[in-house]
Amino acid sequence: MTNSSSSTSRENLVHKVNFSNPRSFSTTVKSDLKETFFPDDPFRQFKNEPSAYRKAKKTVQYFLPVFEWLPQYSFKLFRYDLLAGITIACLAVPQGISYAKLANLPPILGLYSSFIPPLVYAIFGSSKDIAVGTIASASVLLGSIIEQAVSPKDNPTLYLHLVFTATFFTGVFQFALGFFRLGILVDFLSHSTIVGFMSGAATIICLQQLKGMFGLTHFTSKTDVISVLRSVFSQTHHWRWQSALAGVCFLVFLLATKHVKKKKPSLYWVSALAPMVTVVIGCLVAYFAHADKHGIQIVGHLKKGINPSSIQFLNFDPEYLPYTIKAGIMTGFLALAEGIAIARSFATMKHNQIDGNKEMVAFGMMNLVGSFTSCYLTTGPFSKTAVNYSAGCKTAMSNVVMAVCMMLTLLFIAPAFGYTPLVTLSAIIMAAMLGLIEYEEAYHIYKVDKYDFCICMSAYLGVIFLSMDVGLMISIGLSIIRALLCVARPPISNLGNVANSAMYRDIEQYPSVEKVPGVLILQLGSPIYFANCTYVRERISRWMDHEQSISESKSADIEHIILDMGGVSAIDITGIGMLTEVLKSIERKGINVLIANPKMEVMEKLMLSKLVDTIGKDSIFLSINDAVEACRFTLRSSKKGVDSKVETSDVIV
Repeated sequence: MTNSSSSTSRENLVHKVNFSNPRSFSTTVKSDLKETFFPDDPFRQFKNEPSAYRKAKKTVQYFLPVFEWLPQYSFKLFRYDLLAGITIACLAVPQGISYAKLANLPPILGLYSSFIPPLVYAIFGSSKDIAVGTIASASVLLGSIIEQAVSPKDNPTLYLHLVFTATFFTGVFQFALGFFRLGILVDFLSHSTIVGFMSGAATIICLQQLKGMFGLTHFTSKTDVISVLRSVFSQTHHWRWQSALAGVCFLVFLLATKHVKKKKPSLYWVSALAPMVTVVIGCLVAYFAHADKHGIQIVGHLKKGINPSSIQFLNFDPEYLPYTIKAGIMTGFLALAEGIAIARSFATMKHNQIDGNKEMVAFGMMNLVGSFTSCYLTTGPFSKTAVNYSAGCKTAMSNVVMAVCMMLTLLFIAPAFGYTPLVTLSAIIMAAMLGLIEYEEAYHIYKVDKYDFCICMSAYLGVIFLSMDVGLMISIGLSIIRALLCVARPPISNLGNVANSAMYRDIEQYPSVEKVPGVLILQLGSPIYFANCTYVRERISRWMDHEQSISESKSADIEHIILDMGGVSAIDITGIGMLTEVLKSIERKGINVLIANPKMEVMEKLMLSKLVDTIGKDSIFLSINDAVEACRFTLRSSKKGVDSKVETSDVIV
């Protein structure tokens, strides 16, 4: 009678596990696809709209964000955007010319790329802070890949056409990723990879600018540090002191303005306008002093007029297709990772959210349109976006203002920038790149995670000693290997009870927790797949052997094993087979197996495979505490049974 009442009270205390019928295959697939491609549930805003008109309006606003903010736009907001747009336009002119030279392109393309793409982004982009433009790392990477197919010196026309084609493939790639909700692929470009790659690219770009600083006319097309330094120091007899002196002066001025901004952030405009001031001063000196006759090279003629059409120049010749596709995908991948990371960073400062897939579509559209209008790859560069944010931009209208300023520049004053000394551009690039060598962040990564530091350094050393694309691939490869190792070697912890509570924690992390006598509690910390089944089985066996060796010395055998599966979000057929083997192996040793807190998907698989029937529904619990209480009840019952047998034998004797 007592045992039955105790059993009844125990059943009332233990929470019931849901053993309802498994979901249908279509329901499971629908749920998985939604979580994979629509984790943010973007269509939730349409569900509660009462009329078809409002649903249509919301749909248009979702796919064309400009219609979301433009109807509420006011002159008060425009005042801020006007100032921000003019400020970033002043930065866009020198940066555009400089970065076009990095890609071995005509400087005018840098100005073209700051006219049409910002207008496209203003329509499709969801970020209020992004300022569209070219970036140095992608410019160098693009040029280095296309140079493998054709030399920009021997055949500049074909080279230019291949760059337009690569930009077209970039747009297609980025648009496809966004449209098909494949932003998950960009996540494989880890923070450590970006830091190492950007720092390596900045180092190489700085060294390449020694060509302009010393006024050299012949230079290597390779991007590794050994080739670059060899090219610089093998031509010491061609160094021009006039060019070097001017370059040092410009560089010191630019770095001084960055120091002013760092000390007083409110004076951000000093640093933002410094490149334009440098270009203007350089143009004036070159024009009045005839600098080109004194060993200082200038940009050369820049023609008036807005972007001409380039759609007819797209080259899909099978001979060059591998190079243009490779350049398009690699630079597109890099541009997406940097642009989206920057957009999210600045959105967080304003407590906003950014839809990564929308940004991919926006970047893809502006590069597609750009490839048709004589532009090359554009994204959201950090320097220009930081200036846009500091200038107080409110909406994407700041990009429209910048585009209008660039249009006026192209129509009326573009030829004046033809007098810009190349050494001025080199100084501007060096000043910008020195800020991208993130040695403090690399040291922080080293202190926090040594493996991440190895990934970071592999990207950095690969870029400076091999090439930019190889360095990037090595780093991504190591990141993927690490991710696979996390799956193949999941954490399995031995848990103990926190005193006077129902909580159970890792005994290694919390040495003060108490082990439950006669019970081994193991926490499985990841999905169970074919890749980690063998490891999980061996790890469970090792824990059993370890605990049994301890229990033998204390004369307290392990009678129950609880597998906490709260961290097991999924399991495949190989994993189920492994659990079946483990279950049989443990039960042959006379040890009872219990399962705690299985997820819905895992429970469905266990039911469909009949493993629930093998284990027994009464051995599956909602929480670890429920399972432990069941074990304690069983241990007490068995102890009473043993004691009663001993008493009976004593009476007989």
